[in-house]
Amino acid sequence: MTSTADAAPRRSLYPYVVLGVLLVVYILNYLDRQLVSILVEPIRKELGFSDTQLGLITGLVFAVFYSICGVPVAWMADRMNRVRIVAVACGLWSLFTGACGLAGSFTQLALARVGVGIGEAGGVPPSYAILSDYFPPFRRGLAMGLFSLGIPLGVFFGGAYGAWASSHWGWRGAFISLAVPGILLALLLPLIVKEPVRGNLDGEAKAGDGGLPLGATIAAFVRSPVLVLTALGCSFSGVAGYTLQSWTPAFLMRVQGATIEQVGTYYSPLIGLSIGLGIFGSGWIADKLGARSLRAYALVPAAAFVLAFPLYLMALSAPNWWSSVLLLAIPQGLAFSYLAPAVAVVQNLVPPARRASSSALLLFFLNFLIGCGPFYVGMVSDWAKPEYGDASLRVALYALIPFFALGVGCNYAASVAMKKRGLG
Repeated sequence: MTSTADAAPRRSLYPYVVLGVLLVVYILNYLDRQLVSILVEPIRKELGFSDTQLGLITGLVFAVFYSICGVPVAWMADRMNRVRIVAVACGLWSLFTGACGLAGSFTQLALARVGVGIGEAGGVPPSYAILSDYFPPFRRGLAMGLFSLGIPLGVFFGGAYGAWASSHWGWRGAFISLAVPGILLALLLPLIVKEPVRGNLDGEAKAGDGGLPLGATIAAFVRSPVLVLTALGCSFSGVAGYTLQSWTPAFLMRVQGATIEQVGTYYSPLIGLSIGLGIFGSGWIADKLGARSLRAYALVPAAAFVLAFPLYLMALSAPNWWSSVLLLAIPQGLAFSYLAPAVAVVQNLVPPARRASSSALLLFFLNFLIGCGPFYVGMVSDWAKPEYGDASLRVALYALIPFFALGVGCNYAASVAMKKRGLG
């Protein structure tokens, strides 16, 4: 019999214990992604990869399998023990992270990243659903914002750890050693976190088999203009934010002259703090404004991207690495303001029995498109290399400009759809 948490923990500190444990899992989840970004130059030099191949490794290869596997795994999570699914996923992606350090060719590293993507597909959507059954609707934006701090903390620890481990053990040792804490956490997770009753804070607790079939869940999602436009706004925003974060370490080292130690020491902590403030702040502000109108959950990220754009252009044209880092601090934080509001919209608009599946559909849109971003920038960089040399990467990052406009436009359109539905 599945153990469940009763209603009492909602009035205790236990929900925050659950949030803290799942946050650590998310940090490890994202730390792996940042580790690849911070190590692209050592990997490129040893294995002779092109920027297109690096774009595949850091983005598309991982994202395709993450996106495809995420939906059926989340559908299972709407019917099975979500805590156990997260634990198995954590153990699986940690094993394949270690395998990345053993790769000797593009194919071997790509297959290892496929394994990481399949494992990580079972981490975030079930965690969203678990947290939604520990935090009431009016606190979910804040809870999702706190949980999403796994991204900036993963950026911070990934950069610092990657630079340190690469200096001491090489890039291979950095991957292999990272597998150990993930496997240990996978074993401890079911002992700490209790599976909560589905919908117990929404007045409609249901059994695990109360959800729609997968096809019907997908149909219900795509028939909702609010959910589709929220997913597109989130995704186009994510292309700009995630691709910039993926390629910035290489840009700073290759184009602006920074060392990997300088990137790990200065860039990663500052950008990690900035992204953390962007994610947490957007969730908090959207919750405050959303109490009067749900449209705030779409308008907050739209406004953030408008503010980020000019600083992004200035950072790319800066004369040296440290000025680029300082100028990137604000726009990279603003560029991640899409996540917590989008997740809160999905969690608040769909029934409890479909939350994990609907979150996975949101992440399907998001991760497939953001996975294309690093690949797209890599191809543009290789195309521009004969004329611009190493500076081709700067040219390629300028090619992200249309995604800023698409992110703003789709988020604004989502706010209009919310108004038409009578949500504010």
